[in-house]
Amino acid sequence: MNTDTKDTKEPRFATGQLVATPRAMDKLSPAAMASALARHVTGDWGDVDDEDRAANDADVIAGGRLLSTYPIPDEPDEKFWIITEADRSATTFLLPEEY
Repeated sequence: MNTDTKDTKEPRFATGQLVATPRAMDKLSPAAMASALARHVTGDWGDVDDEDRAANDADVIAGGRLLSTYPIPDEPDEKFWIITEADRSATTFLLPEEY
């Protein structure tokens, strides 16, 4: 199976330690976090622009930082981010204003 396509349902990279900022934890349920993480690790980067999407796809292979953006459930105009560090040591849930 080709694991380089975003259509795969298998994880494409390790997440490392999972962490979340207090504000992200206030806004997101555990179920919403789990659902978004499942999308993130399979290469569904959410609402990123084409440049970030291409960078993510390349960085899965090259070992760079990965960024996904998803709407906050019940607040579709608000977004949250998931960032996996380049060394795959940690994946963080946060709000854009916390970056």
